Amino acid sequence: MALRKNQLFVFLKEADFKNIEMIGLMTMAPLTENVGELHQVFHELKQLQRDIQKLGLNRVPCKELSMGMTNDYMIAIEEGATHIRVGRALVNE
Repeated sequence: MALRKNQLFVFLKEADFKNIEMIGLMTMAPLTENVGELHQVFHELKQLQRDIQKLGLNRVPCKELSMGMTNDYMIAIEEGATHIRVGRALVNE
């Protein structure tokens, strides 16, 4: 499910998760060579993760961060990624 940041907290507080656990967040950074912009995007998701964890909601541990792709995964790792997506790097495209 995709939610915008301003929708997320309302959804999390109102959702009644019985069989689903929200384990984390995912983002795709814009395709840019601006390293500062990439750091900002990934840093903001890390901060959002911290804010969600502070809520202490049942079934919302939010421990994982999926961010970073072939072009920017190293920056994502620096900013706290627990999962990266590097498909093009694996198939040499």
